[in-house]
Amino acid sequence: MSLLDCFCTSRTQVESLRSEKQSGSSIHQYPVDEPPLCRFPPSARASEGIRSTHVSHYELQVEIGRGFDNLTSVHLARHTPTGTLVTIKITNLENCTEERLKALQKGLILSHFFRHPNITTYWTVFTVGSWLWVISPFMAYGSARHLLKTYFPEGMSETLIRNILFGAVRGLNYLHQNGCIHRSIKASHILISGDGLVTLSGLSHLHSLIKHGQRHRAVFDFPQFSTSVQPWLSPELLRQDLHGYNVKSDIYSVGITACELASGQVPFQDMHRTQMLLQKLKGPPYSPLDVSIFPQSDSRMRSSRSGVDSGIGESVLVSSGTHTVNSDRLHTPASKTFSPAFFSLVQLCLQQDPEKRPSASSLLSHVFFKQMKEESQDSILSLLPPASAKPSAAPPPVSPWTEPECAFPDEKDSDWEF
Repeated sequence: MSLLDCFCTSRTQVESLRSEKQSGSSIHQYPVDEPPLCRFPPSARASEGIRSTHVSHYELQVEIGRGFDNLTSVHLARHTPTGTLVTIKITNLENCTEERLKALQKGLILSHFFRHPNITTYWTVFTVGSWLWVISPFMAYGSARHLLKTYFPEGMSETLIRNILFGAVRGLNYLHQNGCIHRSIKASHILISGDGLVTLSGLSHLHSLIKHGQRHRAVFDFPQFSTSVQPWLSPELLRQDLHGYNVKSDIYSVGITACELASGQVPFQDMHRTQMLLQKLKGPPYSPLDVSIFPQSDSRMRSSRSGVDSGIGESVLVSSGTHTVNSDRLHTPASKTFSPAFFSLVQLCLQQDPEKRPSASSLLSHVFFKQMKEESQDSILSLLPPASAKPSAAPPPVSPWTEPECAFPDEKDSDWEF
């Protein structure tokens, strides 16, 4: 079977295995130490009617982002038989290198077995000529990175950070328990639905520790990551030595993401890779208020106007009557205050020695997340502007779909990494 044949297979949502059929290695199994979540996203019901692999059944509304090193365009679309809004990620396979094709294939195959509310769902996957189409639920708030650029340029409140990170770490814990390393945890890979559900995306970067039925303790596979993801990567992954890396490298990325959410800026963003690695190796662990690790040039965060950073256009997401952001003036990270619990979480995640970092399971029990057990799932909505169910200003739908004739813009114009 060819690589394209694997992509042509229509994807369906995998049903949970019954308890008598589950085993310790089942990828469907929920970790026993993870607190249960009361519900799956409402979109799971809508997915029952979205199995179509006919391109004529999808009306592209507006391009809302780019990713996968700018090889993928992300569109808001409507599934015409049901009227459901969906997200479609379209990739020209002819422009992909062999390594990129393998990454796409691996991510799609692994995601076929995932069933967890905090992991992005792929409803259907098919090809149109040489173009790969991936159909997934529409996430009305886009990514956490989009929220930062559009509504929280100075950084988010600690309460909002807690809600977002808790959902992301829950999804990460599920991946780790099932032998997968995410390898690309960052704000643009944390999506939020209209009902406040947080999910992890970026599955094309996944790597499985399980080979030939055995789970390996370390990975020595070092693909050519895009330079845009390097600020979030752990020192051991960047170092690329004989010790390799494991799931604890994702925990380091959680710490960098926490700093990103707290300040509105990405640590190490403007540093050369060598300087970045030396800075990460020399320690001690950085705090979310350590100005030295933030970009010094052009440090003001610009408000997103096109939405290409997160996969959701500004006009698509939020009604703009009551929530406006003036980003002309950006406070320095030092102007914000956080609790000792938040500092503790960040410092634990950013330990130089991977063995000293907590597991994702232990992180969920950290005192910083203690209040999450007492808060409802909808509490995140009270911290966000209202989401709009429909795009307020979208170009005319493109139906039937035709191959684009223009070239994609430069990668520097996009922050969404599919």
